[in-house]
Amino acid sequence: MTENARDQMEILARALPFLKRYDDQIVVVKYGGHAMGEEESALRFGRDIAVLEQMGVNPVVVHGGGPQINSMLKRLNVQSTFVQGLRVTDAQMVDVVEMVLSGTVNKQVAGCITRAGAIAVGISGKDGGLIRARKLQRTYRDPDSQIEKVLDLGFVGEPEHVDPHVLELLIAADIVPVIAPVGVGADGQTYNINADTAAGAIAGALNASRLLMLTDVAGVLDAEKRLIPEMTVAEVRAGIEAGWISGGMIPKVETCIYAIERGVKGAVIVDGRVPHAVLIELFTNGGAGTLIRP
Repeated sequence: MTENARDQMEILARALPFLKRYDDQIVVVKYGGHAMGEEESALRFGRDIAVLEQMGVNPVVVHGGGPQINSMLKRLNVQSTFVQGLRVTDAQMVDVVEMVLSGTVNKQVAGCITRAGAIAVGISGKDGGLIRARKLQRTYRDPDSQIEKVLDLGFVGEPEHVDPHVLELLIAADIVPVIAPVGVGADGQTYNINADTAAGAIAGALNASRLLMLTDVAGVLDAEKRLIPEMTVAEVRAGIEAGWISGGMIPKVETCIYAIERGVKGAVIVDGRVPHAVLIELFTNGGAGTLIRP
């Protein structure tokens, strides 16, 4: 037996306990950030998701597409308006968002997975009544009057209810669902939904074994900027209260908590810049980010 063959056997032997752990389990992967940036990265991600499916795992992909939306808005000469640092999604813009997310990006992601040997089908949260959305309500305190006011972001929404029936049908048929984070209101209005938020809600509705959120950071860092491999929900809340979990990391860990409180066994902030980050997280002891558990 060659040294290369021995190395391969050693890798398989080490992965076996993890293969048993995730056999026939649902893993929801939020795909975005750097991992979506380059063609080779996208193809590698597609191969990794196909590997999961071929190993008996049931992957479900929820993708973002902010840079692609920005590029299309620029091409169409549609100006973005920001309030308190958040982009307002008006009627014209929500049409562009749906076109890019449910069209171009959705089919590209599904295509990469299918090219790698699995069968992937791209859908949006509007298909099959998957995500019923409502208008996102945000408030802010006026710095001059100190009066709390309502922040109107237009057609930005949040999940009100997730019906996983269409996803369960696809999973039962060994098809990988690839979901664009667009939902529909009770009145038929289309809403743009943050991909992290959509992934957390979908993971909870599916009672997933894991929620993996690919990001452009190593994971949750402590007060000395060191990576924390594992945290409980209580420890995360304490970190937010103490202030060393801050900024853009807060909504990510809050999404993880939301999913865990709805039955997900563990949620991971994964460093999507690491090649094969999804496989490393699921099939090695070290992982590739920060695991948050109950």
